[in-house]
Amino acid sequence: MPLVVVPTPIGNLEDITLRALRALREADLIACEDTRRTGRLLAHHGIENELASYHEHNEERLAPQLAERAKTEKVALVSDAGMPLVSDPGYRLIRACIESSVAVEVLPGPSALTTALIASGLPADTVVFAGFTPRKGRKRSDLFQRMLREEATFVLFESPNRLAKTLGELPGNAQVAVCREMTKLHEEVFRGKAEDALRRFSGEVRGEVVLVVRGGGAGRSADIGEAVGLARKYVADGESPSKAAARAARESGVVKSEIYDALARS
Repeated sequence: MPLVVVPTPIGNLEDITLRALRALREADLIACEDTRRTGRLLAHHGIENELASYHEHNEERLAPQLAERAKTEKVALVSDAGMPLVSDPGYRLIRACIESSVAVEVLPGPSALTTALIASGLPADTVVFAGFTPRKGRKRSDLFQRMLREEATFVLFESPNRLAKTLGELPGNAQVAVCREMTKLHEEVFRGKAEDALRRFSGEVRGEVVLVVRGGGAGRSADIGEAVGLARKYVADGESPSKAAARAARESGVVKSEIYDALARS
């Protein structure tokens, strides 16, 4: 029997294929992140099946057990929304099945990544999916520097509470799309410059957010020395180092963390 990977709607409950519904109806067991959330989806479509809670905290322990069941039963894997494994649990189960010679069948379907990418209107020929934006530290600064260097479109998952912070660390004229509540009642897609997006989303932001950024240092007009010089001027005018670095980053195209670190060393 195969393990069937089933994408589920990212918002609108009707965004599910006939094939996916059949796979869920035929499954002996459905492994899901949140049984309550998946239960609502199944109830909406009149499906009653056994559910198993399978998430990042028990994935390592349960993956071998589920792979063993998939040898004799039809096991379906879903996440809370979209395609499993795309910033969601499931990798260990897929690996366990492959190593146990259990077939893995992946169904096509909804994904916030591709939905936001196409809605953004930005080039989709070379794409980098960065998952959830790192909150701080080297991983965060490395990602922002990469976005400056590479001629690619970057797709990021971002918390609504940190959206303004992330927009503020991008070059002001970087081309972005903020895709909020995709496929839901209050869906919104903002397309434009990072500085304009920052003004739009500087207050309270609600819902799930996908941020799409055109990389490649768009509009970068200053080197690190010039950017730090700008920041020093703003500090002298009374701004905090953090705000001065963010302002200089928007104006120069140099990553904020680079400017801030240089300020701290000087």
